[in-house]
Amino acid sequence: MFREFRREVEDALTAALTSMDLPTDDLGVEEPPEDVPAVLASSVAFRLAGELGQAPPQVAARVADEIDGSGYEYVGDVGTQGPYVNFEVSDAYYAATLDGSGDESWGRLEDRGTSVVVEHTSANPTGPVHVGRARNPIIGDAIANSLDFAGYDVTREYYVNDAGRQMALFTWAYERFDEEDLPVPERDRADYEFVRYYRKGNAWLDDADEEEAEAAEAEIEAIIRGLETGDDETYERVSHVVDSVLAGMRESLGRLPAEFDRFVKETQFLRDGSSDALVDRLRESQYAERDEGAWVLDLEEWGIEKSFVFLRSDGTTLYTTRDLAHHEWKFERFDEAITVLGEDQKLHADQLEAALEILGNDIDQLTSTFYSWVNLPEGGMSTREGTGVDLDDLLDEAIDRARDEVEKRLDSRIRDDELDDDDVERIAHQVGIGAVRYDIVSKQPTKGITFEWERALDFEAQSAPYVQYVHARACGILDEADSEGLTVDPTAADPAVLDHPAERELLRTIARFPAVVETAAEDLEPHTVATYVREFAEAFNAFYRECQVLGAEREEVRTARLALVVAARNTVANALAVLGIAAPTSM
Repeated sequence: MFREFRREVEDALTAALTSMDLPTDDLGVEEPPEDVPAVLASSVAFRLAGELGQAPPQVAARVADEIDGSGYEYVGDVGTQGPYVNFEVSDAYYAATLDGSGDESWGRLEDRGTSVVVEHTSANPTGPVHVGRARNPIIGDAIANSLDFAGYDVTREYYVNDAGRQMALFTWAYERFDEEDLPVPERDRADYEFVRYYRKGNAWLDDADEEEAEAAEAEIEAIIRGLETGDDETYERVSHVVDSVLAGMRESLGRLPAEFDRFVKETQFLRDGSSDALVDRLRESQYAERDEGAWVLDLEEWGIEKSFVFLRSDGTTLYTTRDLAHHEWKFERFDEAITVLGEDQKLHADQLEAALEILGNDIDQLTSTFYSWVNLPEGGMSTREGTGVDLDDLLDEAIDRARDEVEKRLDSRIRDDELDDDDVERIAHQVGIGAVRYDIVSKQPTKGITFEWERALDFEAQSAPYVQYVHARACGILDEADSEGLTVDPTAADPAVLDHPAERELLRTIARFPAVVETAAEDLEPHTVATYVREFAEAFNAFYRECQVLGAEREEVRTARLALVVAARNTVANALAVLGIAAPTSM
């Protein structure tokens, strides 16, 4: 309803300014400052003050007097406070909100008929996912979810780096060393088992004498060449390593969860000839030149000082070359392509975009969004064998700590009568992993963050458990109503009886949810949903404190409040779904 209300406000302002012969290009419609009592306000008076030769409060009063709100369904009272033109909502707005949010699909927008591929995570398959990179799958998944809710046809893609020296070295090491040469794996899973070979191979090369190193490098180079030329045997050797490691990494990512619709391998663009064809096109460009035998693009016209190497002097391609072919492949299949990248990839993204433009692509199809790293507090977690903290370590500890918190909150009566050990374990997983996701996704992606356990698992503060508990509480109310034989029928509710300030504030907050989804999708900023859901939790808790639901004295009030609880449950469940966080039915 909020989106429709905003449109009506903009229409009303446009009509008023047109009748006053004033420009309508910037209406200044926004959610007002906290001290301005309105659902929406316009700051247009600031812009028009100079033109009219009057102070902003006087201009605001003139504009408000010119507005006729009678022809609009959701526009209520129109007034001013200082320089702001204030808009309240009508009773029809509350009624439509209660009715619309009674549907479990509340917050999902209409189909846009636009396909979008969201590429995220794409960590090199050289071992378990590291904590420092955990922000990519969490943010990437939330971006994909927000786009899905906003009506886009979304495909989630993982681009697999299965070519180049890293994977050639990995394959060589896997074939070179025996099990007895390696330490015991940290976990009984393929990525932990295989990463030992990769680490062993790097350490061996560091310590090898010149002759041994040269022989090994020749074998590694032969694997690279085999991939470049499309040799089937080489491809199968490398694929065995890549697919094994990736299978383990997918298990780790699945715990978040971060699922993918498509895994696209880098070697695809070597084997189908598209990388070679792309190199030929680039060499014909006016920006192409030779540099010590290599082929490069001069990108100074794009403000990029560093040349873009697209073909080595030995005739082999680079990751960036193959990524160009990959992007053209995406452009042919999707209307829009979004890539979630670490902040260290900004230069690569700029070079890629410039090269794509040189190749004649519509770069408006491509959007790159960046994130900074996740750090852990010093001494917050132990590392093993000096390899850092893996995502699995973080999730295990989150679940353990959440289990401790849940156990603390269970008195013996509740434990014996309502929650068994399976329930406790379920809640620990939902809360623990939810805490990790929320703490990471709630921050602006470009800001570095330090993950702090106490804040993330605080049931009373701005955290996942605080919001998840709202869903559990709403479910608990509805379950109790059902056990008492009360009919929960939102269609039978009279919204007019919901006139308590806490009820109205909760309805206004619920009404904003579809607009929040739309903004998060347009800006690729899912942290706005995290901010919203925290505000929603505060509004619901105020309603819960101040308005009895099952104990309401009048039946029509109880019916309406139960409908409001249904609306709240649907809203918080879907907001958490956008963030990729479980919505527990009990806690």
